Amino acid sequence: MPLVNFSSQFALFFSFFLLFFTVSAFNVTELLSDHSDFSNFNDKLSRTKLADTINHRKSITILAVDNGNLSPLDGLSSDAQKRVLSLHVILDYYDAAKLKKIAKKSATLTTLYQSTGQARGRQGFLNATDRGGGQVAFGSAVAGSNLNSNLVKSVTSKPYDISVLQVSSLIMPDSVVKSGSPAKAPSPLSDSPSPAPATSPSPPADSSASSPMTDGPDAADGPAADSPSGANGGTGTSLAMVATALSSAWVLAMMI
Repeated sequence: MPLVNFSSQFALFFSFFLLFFTVSAFNVTELLSDHSDFSNFNDKLSRTKLADTINHRKSITILAVDNGNLSPLDGLSSDAQKRVLSLHVILDYYDAAKLKKIAKKSATLTTLYQSTGQARGRQGFLNATDRGGGQVAFGSAVAGSNLNSNLVKSVTSKPYDISVLQVSSLIMPDSVVKSGSPAKAPSPLSDSPSPAPATSPSPPADSSASSPMTDGPDAADGPAADSPSGANGGTGTSLAMVATALSSAWVLAMMI
């Protein structure tokens, strides 16, 4: 019985041990906190919640930009900053030595941005090219993009888990920066057809002028409107005549 209890306790302990090392293989915030030149980069990783995502990954390479070259991010929204920064997280382990031994002198690297589902075409990939003499350049894999960010040095690493490399500048293809911008809503006036002139039938006033049928009701209405006054006039005249006749008869009677 004690042996069973010991086995159960050991299994439980071992499970927690594996869980701890799986979750806490590295902490990018702590790694970068020892390098003050990257304090702003580190802060932006935390603010955009990318640090949490990175810490749950394995075999990661971060292309970090120092404080002096991070200003292009300042004018962007939080979402745009996150897209750009996620493009600087490569989903594989590369140290400086490995990059300088790229097969065929060029490689396409998959980034964290590709895994978000927001990338279109080749937006989520980087092109890394060995230019010789120990020089490695990075750029967007989108057609026509420049290799405008150069490898400077290795900042820190935990072999095969995480590598932080300094690059000279941010990789900011316009298609990624503007990717999440909402489309401008079309003006209802510009898209809506004009109300009447092109499609509506002619107004009633115009049709009445051209159709003889509209004169019938007008002609019929005229007498109808006048008939009451005509009837009242005839009745008034008859009464006047009767009154005159009676008056004449009364005068004649008085004279006799």
